[in-house]
Order: sequence, then C-alpha cells, then structure tokens
Amino acid sequence: MKASLRKLFSPILNRFESGDEAFSYKASHRKVLMFMGVLFLVLSGVSAVATVVSGQIGGLVPFLVFFVVGLVCEVVGFLGNDRAVAKIWGDR
Repeated sequence: MKASLRKLFSPILNRFESGDEAFSYKASHRKVLMFMGVLFLVLSGVSAVATVVSGQIGGLVPFLVFFVVGLVCEVVGFLGNDRAVAKIWGDR
C-alpha cells in the first residue's frame, strides 16, 4: 500500500527527497510536520465552510492554499524519507 501511495505522490516526494548533501533529522520533526498538516487541513475545511456560507467565490483561494500546504505536509510526513522531512524544515 505504501509503495503505491509513494508512486502516486512521487512528484511531491521527488522534489523533497532529491540531493546528496548532509541533513539534520530528528524524529520530532516528522511528528510536528504531521501535526501541522492536520492543522492546515482543518483550516482548509473551515475556509471552505466559510466560503459556502458567505457565497463569495474569493474564499476558494485560502481554501486551496491551506489544502495544498496541508496535503504536502501529510504526504511528506507519512510517506517521505528522513531527507524529505529535513528539507521541509531546512537543513540547518
């Protein structure tokens, strides 16, 4: 299952897993990344509800931004290797 999901999200994962430079990784970084992904997905849901209630089409922009950021965080957090997680946080 994980292999098929990695293949499906390979455009996202390849961007973060590439490179051969040294990186600094801690297990807590992955946990915080997944938590941030959940928060962004919740924000996208709240934004979608507010867009529907207000009836203004401009509310789709925050929904899309929050959803994409949350999706990337979750994909890298659950499926990415240690290098991908470290690249999200910056290699410092």
